[in-house]
Amino acid sequence: MRSRMSRARLLTLFAALVLFSSLPGCGGQDETTIKIGAPLSTAYLYGWAAERGIRLAVEEINAAGGVQLGKRMVPLELEVIDTRDLEPGVPVDDAIKAVEKLILQKDVSFLVGGPVRSEAALAVMDLVSRHKRISIITTGVLSPAYHATIAENYEEYKYCFRNTSDVLTLTNDFLTVLRDLRRDHGFQRVTIMVQDVAHARKAGELMAKLLTENGFEVVGHEIYPTGSTDFAPGLLQSGKRDAQLIFIWMDMPETAVLLKQWKSLRLRSLPMGFMSAAEQPGFWNASDGSAEYTLVDLINGGNAPGQITPWTTKFVEAYRERWGLEPEGYGASSSYMAVYSLKEAVERAGTLDPDAVVRALETADVMGVYGRMRFDPESHQVIPSEDPAEGAVGSIFQWQDGQRVVIWPVSAATGELRLPPWME
Repeated sequence: MRSRMSRARLLTLFAALVLFSSLPGCGGQDETTIKIGAPLSTAYLYGWAAERGIRLAVEEINAAGGVQLGKRMVPLELEVIDTRDLEPGVPVDDAIKAVEKLILQKDVSFLVGGPVRSEAALAVMDLVSRHKRISIITTGVLSPAYHATIAENYEEYKYCFRNTSDVLTLTNDFLTVLRDLRRDHGFQRVTIMVQDVAHARKAGELMAKLLTENGFEVVGHEIYPTGSTDFAPGLLQSGKRDAQLIFIWMDMPETAVLLKQWKSLRLRSLPMGFMSAAEQPGFWNASDGSAEYTLVDLINGGNAPGQITPWTTKFVEAYRERWGLEPEGYGASSSYMAVYSLKEAVERAGTLDPDAVVRALETADVMGVYGRMRFDPESHQVIPSEDPAEGAVGSIFQWQDGQRVVIWPVSAATGELRLPPWME
């Protein structure tokens, strides 16, 4: 009797499990929606621009009928959660818990966006892999340790991808532009100014090393606490040392004050660098026009109007129509493209099975907003290039007459470099 009752209960349990696995969101093939989770630090540019890019792609895909999954068209469903990982003092554990909530409570199939801070993204990799959720990092996370970790532990971290650049690619991009400035204008004396946060200090140290190795003369290296509002002493020193370039790495809004002081001093030097506040269309007014002539790295093409591919113009116009302004900076175009990359991979795989989608992403070859989108099959890092026909291109623009004019790479340029009249 006990064995018959046991078998009956087992059969009932098995039937219930089969029924449960076929319900939406439980990993079967009868999903009514495909859920995408977006863990982002939404109070910051790299979070809200990414969210807007993701939402725009989701809305466009759904308006066109959704994703073709086998013989069915399935709409996308977006779940955004605030990781707060860019906020001062917020522990990495908060980002881990946010991603865990997306996976366990919201039952998302894919993750797009962040976490945005490198430490948080690295900490989440084990969680992503344990639950076999494909993640595409699209904003922040400039550490090369991310894709190096995947390459060194492929089987463990094969569900993790990144479709944007790292700090080594960024510094190489800057070096290319700096060499051009030396060739065309004889500039080779550089002052470095960075914010007193880990990523900026490390970037400043790396740039100082690379500049010296490439024959430039580093005549100053200043570090400023977050929230600083007086940069005049460092700027005056750079003038006394005849610096021709000021390389800046800061993500604080006070960059506007730095440029106002630079302009008022009429220094014979050109400001350039990685400045999150200066990426945004509204920075011209925030700096009272003092941003004029400043060179700013946007990481990926398409984060300002450019001429990279036909899709670049389409994206910029769609973003402007949906959100009322041009793409605002880092995270916008890459987050948008990640959703389309997932759509293409799922349709080729014909399934939501994560291993099948991983294989489809590894063999993806899509011409997108900022060029040819391909992932290195071992590190899952997007393949960069200055030529959009060969890879994903970056973007460095110059503020000119209130507009963000892309000047590098040449393949995406919308204008040419201008120098301040007091430098000519």
